[in-house]
Amino acid sequence: MKILFKIILTAALAYLLQYFFPWWTGVIAAFIVALIIKSSWINDFLSGFLGVGLLWGIMAWMINIQTNSILTSKIAMLFSLDNATYLILITGLVGGIAGGLGALSGNQIKGLFTKEKIVKRY
Repeated sequence: MKILFKIILTAALAYLLQYFFPWWTGVIAAFIVALIIKSSWINDFLSGFLGVGLLWGIMAWMINIQTNSILTSKIAMLFSLDNATYLILITGLVGGIAGGLGALSGNQIKGLFTKEKIVKRY
């Protein structure tokens, strides 16, 4: 349940930041969410990956619908892609990788400043 909350929070914060600032603020949103909410590194990476990746994929899909695939089909031709849908998937994948790495960075920075208890099992 915590990971679902982090995915939604990351996507919402990334959407708000990217509405006013450049594209890379989605990475900062994933970083902030991973820094604030404690979780394991894999959960942080997945929440950043899915939060930003789904946001970028859905936004690219909405632009594709609004422009009747004119813009995406022309850009897909520039990248030698057969279908504009591949461009939307690649956009979501690139955003997901960027968001995942941002969240992973937030997790690692948080780990530098928090002290974990060492459990001795002997």
